[in-house]
Amino acid sequence: MTESVSTDAGAFAPAVQEHLFSDAPPEVGRARPPASEGHAEPAIAILGLGYVGLPTALAARAKGARTIGIDVSESRLRAIRENRVDLVDADRALLERELADEHFTLTASLSRLGEADAVLICVPTPVDEHRNPDLHLVAAACAEVVAHARAGQTIILTSTSYPGTTRDLLADPLAARGFTVGEDVFVASSPERIDPGNVIPHADVPRVVGGVTQACTQAAVAVLRLLTDHVVPMTSPEAAEMTKLLENSFRAVNIAFANEIADVCTSLGIDAREIIDAAATKPYGFMPFYPGTGVGGHCIPCDPHYLLWELRSRHAGAPLLTAAMQAIADRPFAIVEQVVRELSFAGRGIAGARVLVVGVAYKPGVEDVRESPALEILGELLERGARVDFFDPHIPRINIDQQQILLSVTSPEPRAYDAIVVNTIHPRIDYGWLHDARLVIDPSGRFQSHPERHASNAEEVVQPERRIAERRAAFRVGR
Repeated sequence: MTESVSTDAGAFAPAVQEHLFSDAPPEVGRARPPASEGHAEPAIAILGLGYVGLPTALAARAKGARTIGIDVSESRLRAIRENRVDLVDADRALLERELADEHFTLTASLSRLGEADAVLICVPTPVDEHRNPDLHLVAAACAEVVAHARAGQTIILTSTSYPGTTRDLLADPLAARGFTVGEDVFVASSPERIDPGNVIPHADVPRVVGGVTQACTQAAVAVLRLLTDHVVPMTSPEAAEMTKLLENSFRAVNIAFANEIADVCTSLGIDAREIIDAAATKPYGFMPFYPGTGVGGHCIPCDPHYLLWELRSRHAGAPLLTAAMQAIADRPFAIVEQVVRELSFAGRGIAGARVLVVGVAYKPGVEDVRESPALEILGELLERGARVDFFDPHIPRINIDQQQILLSVTSPEPRAYDAIVVNTIHPRIDYGWLHDARLVIDPSGRFQSHPERHASNAEEVVQPERRIAERRAAFRVGR
């Protein structure tokens, strides 16, 4: 049944609801929504222009929306204006074009929030040193949006957080200001799905969305159709928030298990990557995850802790996820222990040893070290007395524990190091020099084509076939 929506429902509130929860693709929002008064194009404010907000702003402008990009950091705004930001090539070209467009605005003024027909909140949600949610950024951002809200706006929280955040930080405070959510303003959650370095067009990445009311979901669907061709309406903001937490908790558990399988294969003298690749040939029921030095970024190492934190407040738990997150946190230190073992087998102690870490970005192809396991590996090696360097063409310098600045080596001399740890391999970079190294510890198994030179998933580098035979012999004797 088609239900009418009053003209006061906001610039993005569509007039048709009948397909909202059907299996058919919803038609709502396909036409350009009404614009804010005095303009031919709708206005979208993006609050927070980091790795999520900036690509989101560019996607909105590409679909014809007047875009108001807001960030309180003047240095960030300056970097964007000078196109000195980490973007995929397509977005970088789009930014270059939009910087000259009068309908693409960059500002630090929070008062501009009131001009927008829709507001998308795109601020980070990290964890603190105790792995508890650090909500101060998202809480501050939502408070500003509430303070500047006007009738008719659609407000969408895209930051990943615990189920209930949208109600706690937006819907309830707006109601306290006197707004009727679902009539005066429209509030929804649509957690971001930005993957830095991934070239998949934004329009091809589906977005889930759940509104506080059905009218809120309608309005949010119309906004999101300016960003993507695929919108998945859900029954509530909590459902949308939980969907994002499931996505990254799924990855966290499987990565932790892949690391565990790598350790198991090491004990058995088996090549873990060969096993995972072989299992991946099964056309159903298996998805390959690969071992490594740890997990970085503000998604997998952080997001599941928002769920665990909320569960603790309800005297509930998730034992499997808790164990996986602990294993992920411990992984960089396990890699350091592997370095110590490998050096010991080669007759070298860790104190005074020269160790090079290859790649400190948290993933290939980005200039981002947030939560990178390389930082903990380097810090722990320093604590143990090793002399460390790193090589990363995308990261010229890093700060270890806010105390020591390290500069990237520009031309590594592999024979000068007692051990080399492979953390991140960037595309279009020549790493052939690694084959001349004395010892390469590569938990992901990227260089197993030269087993006599690389630790990979074997405990020792020197003559791994001999060590495998010794383990098997010891196993037989033990039985």
